[in-house]
Parts: sequence; structure tokens; C-alpha cells
Amino acid sequence: MPFYNHKGSKLYYKKGGCGPRLLFCNASATTIASTRDLLNKLAEKFELICFDYRGMGLSAPQTDSYTMADVAGDVLSLLDLIGWEKAVVAGWSFGGMVAQELAISHPGRIDRLALLSTSPGGAYPSFGLDRIGNLTSNVRGRRTLQLIDQRWTTEWLSRHPVDASVLGMLAGFGANESTSETQAYGLQLQLKARMGHDVVDRLSRIYCPTFVAHGRHDLISPPSNGQAIVDRIASSSLNIYEGGHAFFLQDPNAWSDMAAFLN
Repeated sequence: MPFYNHKGSKLYYKKGGCGPRLLFCNASATTIASTRDLLNKLAEKFELICFDYRGMGLSAPQTDSYTMADVAGDVLSLLDLIGWEKAVVAGWSFGGMVAQELAISHPGRIDRLALLSTSPGGAYPSFGLDRIGNLTSNVRGRRTLQLIDQRWTTEWLSRHPVDASVLGMLAGFGANESTSETQAYGLQLQLKARMGHDVVDRLSRIYCPTFVAHGRHDLISPPSNGQAIVDRIASSSLNIYEGGHAFFLQDPNAWSDMAAFLN
């Protein structure tokens, strides 16, 4: 399995597919394994690079706190390793925060940018998933459902099989849902880095074409977060779709629009 090291962190990455080059930054609490279906779908259209964040998935356990800038450095190191001087980058949720930091800090390395269900932080934060970590399992489950998509109830999902399949992929969302103490601690460090994210006053430094997209029923990162991003990036557009935090798997128009932009 391919690994690389950056400043003491051993990180797992995967390369596959064919087509235009795309680096994909995953969401909070997700890994290459847990989003396999999504990544396989992307690899049908792109030469895809993705990786497991520090302390998550197959990457080595993480003991020290880190910042979003550190994760952007992990991404830059991966680009250097595989020899991509410039990249098209798509970031989902936490990955969109990483992508923003990367595009601000290293603008010359980003050709096009897709920011999906994400936040600039500051006055426009994503919902803090740590806030539901101490709820009982049943209550946390119901709350997580409606954060991902405010329409989602047991009854709704029973009538909407596409959304039910999306939920299966998102089973790791929510604090304290990891399968081991090591992974759970990795998630807590990830959520801590996420809370420190604030690029509101630096977004104007992003000048590459930027596709900003949200699901209108997302309570983790509502469309108002996307508007705040578009207000500050000159070459950007806001796109709203039917769906929630994973709208691009719910609304066929979103997938085709995103693929067209990234190509």
C-alpha cells in the first residue's frame, strides 16, 4: 500500500482512474475505505488522487494537535510526491476547508477549485459535530440524520432509496462513531483542527475558477456559507442543489455540473 511521510506523519494515499487529474479532499470522519463508492465514481472520469487524513483510516495514529495549515501542507507534499505541479482540487466539507487553505497559501498550485458543502469559518462556520458527541446513541443518530439533510427521517428514507443509499456511505458522520480508540482520537483531533478554520479575511487571495456548491437542505454547512465564500472570491459561482450535505450524490444535475466544471 502506498504511504508517504510529511513532518513526522505517515499518510496513506491512493491513485487510480484515468482522465483529467483530480485531487479529492474527503469530509470529516470519512476515509478512503468509507467513501469507496464515491471515489470509484470519480475515478471513472478522472485520474484521481486521495488520501486518509492524519490519524484516520490507514494513516498512522496521530497524537499531537494540528491545524488546517498543517493538513494543507500534507496535500502539498502529496502533490510534490506524485509530480503534479498544478492540480484541479475538489474538497467536500472538511476537505473544502483544507482546499481553501491550500488555494490561499499556494495559489500557483491550483488550476481549478470545487468547494462542496463547506465553510470559510469565522462568522460562517459549519455545524460543530463535537456538539453532538455526548448525546445518547439514539438521539445522536436522529440529530445527525437531520443535520446531513433536514428532511431525513426514518419515514423519508424508507420512501427514498437513493437517499437511503447515501446514508449508508455517511454512516461515520458524527462524533464518537469510529471503530477504535485510535480512530476516535484521530477524529477528535480532526474536529479540533476544523474548529480553528477561519479564512474569511483571506479568501480574496483565491483567484482560480471556483465552483461553490451546497444542498439546500444541509444543516451542517448551509447555503449561506457558500454565499459568504462567493462574495469574497472573484472567479467563483454559487450553485444550489436538491439534497443535503452529500447533495452531489442526491441530485443528478449536481454531479453532471461538477464533472463538467472539473473537466
